[in-house]
Amino acid sequence: MMASLLTLIAATVVLVAIPGPNVALIVASSLRYGFRSGATTVLGTTAGVGLQLALVVFGLATLVEVFADALTWIRWAGVVYLFFLGFRAWREPPADLRAVEAMPAVFRRGLLLAVLNPKTLLFNAAFIPQFAAGGPGTILELGLVATVFLLVLMLGDLLWAAFATSARPLLIRYAAARNRVSGAFMVTAGIGLALARR
Repeated sequence: MMASLLTLIAATVVLVAIPGPNVALIVASSLRYGFRSGATTVLGTTAGVGLQLALVVFGLATLVEVFADALTWIRWAGVVYLFFLGFRAWREPPADLRAVEAMPAVFRRGLLLAVLNPKTLLFNAAFIPQFAAGGPGTILELGLVATVFLLVLMLGDLLWAAFATSARPLLIRYAAARNRVSGAFMVTAGIGLALARR
């Protein structure tokens, strides 16, 4: 089991290094409002992925897949919302880098993006069971594997938030560019969500 967990950690590190819609939103929040906002976004995306992993652990991912087509409009609502946020950030005038955003809204944004992405649910449903041995303890083993995966994912996303925050001082003289960069990342997150296929 230990060898499987080490392999899982290595594979998860590689996955975290490849930016997807969640990372794009985390980077956008961190560039725009700082590490606190980026970390709150990470908590939101982690909670969303955690809900998906719970479905995988308890064998409900297949049930969700059956209804995925009926819920496609929810995903597209998320795409429209991210595009709206991105274009609004792009067009906003330069603002003080000390500006903050309400943390509940930041958390909800990350949570919704993660929950509304069917691609991650289906990927996790195929990925996570590979690291459990199966048998009578399957649910417990799946739970352990899912927990390790989620912790590594969260730590990796926090590193993305820290990396993006470290770039903020470079944008002090170019506040308008900061708005456009963060807006572009939000639109990128929307595109990533739009391209998520079953």
